[in-house]
Amino acid sequence: MKLRIFVTLKPGVLDPQGRAIHHALGSLGFAGVDDVRAGKVFELEVADTTTDDAIDGMCRQLLANTVIENYRVERI
Repeated sequence: MKLRIFVTLKPGVLDPQGRAIHHALGSLGFAGVDDVRAGKVFELEVADTTTDDAIDGMCRQLLANTVIENYRVERI
C-alpha cells in the first residue's frame, strides 16, 4: 500500500521558510501571492497489513513534530 503523508505547520506557528519563499517570489516579479506556507510530503510504501494505528505512530513519533505541525495521511 502506498501512502502520501502531508506535514504542515499549525496555524499561528511562524514559518520563516514560507516568508523567504514569499519574498523571493516577489523579488522575481511574481505578483498576487498573498502568503506562502512551506511543508513536507513523505511517500511511503508499507505492507497492506499495516494498521492505521501503526501509520499514526510513524507520523507522531518521527515524521511530524505534533507540537507545531499537523499531518494528513492519503492512501494512493
